Amino acid sequence: MTPTSVKDEKGSSKSDFSELELFASDNGDGALDPVESLRIRRKIDCVLMPLMCILYFIQYLDKSTLGSSSILGILTATHLDANELSTVFYLSYLVFEYPQNLALQRFPVGRWLSVNIFIWSVALCCHAACRNFRELVVVRIILGMCEGSITAGFLLVSSMFYTRNEQMLRVGYWYLMNGTAQIATGFISFGVLHIQTKGFQPWQWLMIITGILSFMTATAFWFLFPDSPTTAWFLTPEERATAIQRVKVNQTGVGNKHFKKEQFYEAIRDPKTWGFALFSGISNVTNSISAQAPLITASFGFTYLQTSLLGIVSGLIEIFTIWTGVNICARIPNSRDIGAIYILPNIAGLLMVNLINWNDRIALLAGQYLNGLGTTSFVLMLSWLNAVTAGQTKKITAPPPHSQLLPVNAIMLCAYCIGNAVGPFMWKQKYKPRNHVPWTVIGACYVSCITLLLLLRLYMSRENRKRDAEPQDENTDTEVYVKQETADGGIVKLLKVDKGFLDMTDVQNRSFRYVL
Repeated sequence: MTPTSVKDEKGSSKSDFSELELFASDNGDGALDPVESLRIRRKIDCVLMPLMCILYFIQYLDKSTLGSSSILGILTATHLDANELSTVFYLSYLVFEYPQNLALQRFPVGRWLSVNIFIWSVALCCHAACRNFRELVVVRIILGMCEGSITAGFLLVSSMFYTRNEQMLRVGYWYLMNGTAQIATGFISFGVLHIQTKGFQPWQWLMIITGILSFMTATAFWFLFPDSPTTAWFLTPEERATAIQRVKVNQTGVGNKHFKKEQFYEAIRDPKTWGFALFSGISNVTNSISAQAPLITASFGFTYLQTSLLGIVSGLIEIFTIWTGVNICARIPNSRDIGAIYILPNIAGLLMVNLINWNDRIALLAGQYLNGLGTTSFVLMLSWLNAVTAGQTKKITAPPPHSQLLPVNAIMLCAYCIGNAVGPFMWKQKYKPRNHVPWTVIGACYVSCITLLLLLRLYMSRENRKRDAEPQDENTDTEVYVKQETADGGIVKLLKVDKGFLDMTDVQNRSFRYVL
């Protein structure tokens, strides 16, 4: 076979030599030892998963403080509209999504996340000092700005450390911490309702407690969270090479920092980019139920103390459904669209809340709980999107002057923000107590989400069949080499690199097959 030299977009691959050598197949031409691979994965799990789960727990705990505080006295104390504040949060998230994605590509992921967590811990504590709507707007803007880094950062790190099938479980595990946070919020809210402090209300204690927990998390991330397999502090040089070889099957590359304009343009022309974004936006319009849940439950006739504790059940349901969903997908090949099935109970719950006699509060509560099952579909979508998108620039972001257009992850998260921002406006006082209008809109969203998931599967299935039918590329088996150069352009040596590490997109790499 004839060796082929591959250069970087700028004309050479002047990467850090030690990192470049980790990608060279000379370091591991033989088959990867499954026992060693499993050992490395467990070692990665022991560091990454606790940190990611803790942060996602803290993130949702912080984000849900406004909803919990609505039954703890914040609405009266600050004369605010909780729906407007929720919209402010997500608009801030949207505005800062591009800078956050750009920063994640340019700075060490762990350090950047820790800085954001520290800032939002301070902002959260500052909530307790707010006395009016304007002051709360400022701190909610800061929270939205900082949260924009979390999901994007986690998706990026997950794709670098785990295979596509492993990502499904790991994304599910750190996302189900939202349910755990709901349980914790219920207990914390119940506890602070019993705190009798002169001049300091229960909702203020809730903000201080969650702010302190966030500060502790920021400290842990600064010292412990890795940026990529090539620099993971807890792996030896040999283990780093094995960690990289493990994810070769993803065919997505690992941590390339160079902007590639062809990947950027491919991202915005790819139909599935907009399919996933549309699903993200529509499904998060329905997420407004989460923010309204304490008020809806209280409207059924339960006391504030009962409402705080009843919120725990929603958390348990979310944990169970996400856990079952990701495990089913991990065990049954090509079953990512099972998220559509998890939306069906939501439709049943919607009908119950709208049609059951208003005095039957237990049945109404059951219908409300059923509306929490569909969260699993969004979790499965996150891991699905990560698994079917290859190419670092295509996944993450683009530098100026392209800031008005954002590749796949950023587009999806922008749609997520828009959905969450517009959702709360449906819940107007004139529609209470039955809220038939917002529930009707949510029902239409449920049907649309099911349709989109099935269409996405159909599109990618057809693309796989098309690639299977294509004649084999005569260059498929060609050995690929990357030049390792000195600063003055002198070639030190050629390193043979596996095709899976060449930072090709899912469209460019015709060997890539979409998981379904």
